[in-house]
Amino acid sequence: MGFRSKSYSVQVIENSVVHADEPWNDHWLPFTNLDLLVPPFDVGSFFCYKKPSHGSFLNMINTLKTSLSRTLALYYPLAGEILWNAAAGENQIHCNNRGVHFIEAVADVQLKELNLYNPDDSIEAKLIPKKLHGVLAIQVTMFPCGGMVLGCMFDHRAADGCSANMFISSWADMARSGTPSMLPSFRRSIFNPRSPTSYSSSINDVFALYEPTPILNNEENHDGGDSLLINRIFHVEGEQLNRLQLLASESGSRRSKLEAFTSFLWKLVALSLEESGNHNQLCCVAVAVDGRSRLSQGDGEEKEKLTTSHFGNVLSMPYGEKRSHELMEMSLSNVATEVHEFLHTATGKDHFLDLIDWVEERRSMPLISKAFADGETAVMVSSGQRFQIMDKMDFGWGKVAFGSCHVPSARKDCYVMTLPSPTNKEDWVVYMHLPMIHMNYIEAHAGQVFTPMNVDYLGL
Repeated sequence: MGFRSKSYSVQVIENSVVHADEPWNDHWLPFTNLDLLVPPFDVGSFFCYKKPSHGSFLNMINTLKTSLSRTLALYYPLAGEILWNAAAGENQIHCNNRGVHFIEAVADVQLKELNLYNPDDSIEAKLIPKKLHGVLAIQVTMFPCGGMVLGCMFDHRAADGCSANMFISSWADMARSGTPSMLPSFRRSIFNPRSPTSYSSSINDVFALYEPTPILNNEENHDGGDSLLINRIFHVEGEQLNRLQLLASESGSRRSKLEAFTSFLWKLVALSLEESGNHNQLCCVAVAVDGRSRLSQGDGEEKEKLTTSHFGNVLSMPYGEKRSHELMEMSLSNVATEVHEFLHTATGKDHFLDLIDWVEERRSMPLISKAFADGETAVMVSSGQRFQIMDKMDFGWGKVAFGSCHVPSARKDCYVMTLPSPTNKEDWVVYMHLPMIHMNYIEAHAGQVFTPMNVDYLGL
C-alpha cells in the first residue's frame, strides 16, 4: 500500500491501533455548548524532525507508541469515537478505548527536498493520515536522510488548536520523561449555562443557525480553477510585520500584529475580488478568539487552572463584513479599526457566558459562525503564536525543525493560521487555505510580505 505523486511516494509499512494504557472506563462524554459551535470536520498538523544524533527508526516508533498509549490514558476521549448516544438524544464522545489508528511509513525523498510551500503536493495524502474512524489518526514517516515527519489528524469537534497542542506537548513529555507538564481537564460543569439563561442580542451577530444551501463541488464550480481551494505555506519576516503594525496604527491607536495582519489580509481579499470583476462583493473576515483565560476572570485560581487545562473547544469567532469596493478605498489603519472593534466584542468574560447560554437554547440545532452562514466570501484567521510548538514537541530526539497545521483540501471554508517561526522568533509562519484566485493575487501583489516557505529558510 502506498501513495504516489509526481514528486515522490510514501509506502505504508505497517498499520496498527494504539489503545489507552490501563486504567480506563467505558463512558459517554457529552460535548460542551462551545463544542457545538464547531462543524464536523477534521484538521491536521505535522512536525518535521531532522536526523537524531542517536536511536534507530524502530526505537523511535516504539517510543512513540509506548508513550502514546500512556498519554491516551490521560486524554482518553482521543481513543474513543463520536457516536449517537440514544439515551442522551445527541452525539457524544464514546470513551470506549477503540484506539488511535497509527500508521508507519517510509518516503523515497530526502526531507530537505519536500516542497513545504505547496503542502497539496508534499503533505496532503502522504504525510498526514486520513482519519477513517475515531477522533484521532497518526502517521509517522521516515526519510532516507534519517529525518522524520509526525502527522496527526483530529476531529475538530473534540479539540481546538489549543487542545491539540496540549495533547502533543504532553505526548512529547511522556516520551522524554514519563511526566506531562499539564494534566487535561474534561470537567463539563465549568461550562454549564446559567439558570435562567441570559445573553446579549449581540451573540446573534456572531453565530447563527446553520441552514445548508446547495453548493457545487470543486470540480463543478471552479471558474477555470480560480475557485478551487488550495494550500500554501509562507514565512513573513518580523520587519514586514512591524511595518504592517505601524501602518495599521496610523490612526493614533496602537494595533496588535494580529490585528494588523488580519486587516492586511482582509484588504487583499477585497482587492482580489475587485480585480477579478466581482465588484462590491460582501467580504467577511473572522478571527478565532480563545475564551479560556477570559472565562475564569475573577473566579479564583482553581477555576483558572480548570479553564486553562480544559480539553475541547473554547472559541468564539467574531467577524467583520464590508463591501470589497469600500475596503479597497480604506486605509490600512481604518481597516484595522474595524478589526479592533469587532474583536473587542469577544474579549470579555460576559461574551463567553452569553455564548454558552445562547447555545443552550439551541443545543439540538446545527450552528455556524455567521461569517460563513450566507455563502459570501469569508476567511477565518487563527493565531497559533502562543503554542510554542518548536520548544514543546521534543520527543527525545530534538526540537521540531518545522511544524504547521493542515486543512484537508476537501474543506470548503477559507482558513489562515499564523504560527511561530522555527528559525527567528520575530518572524511568522503563515498557513493559508484559500481559493486559487485569492492566492494568486496575494502572491502577485504582496510577495514582499509573503515569502514561499523553503528549506533554505529552515536550514533543513
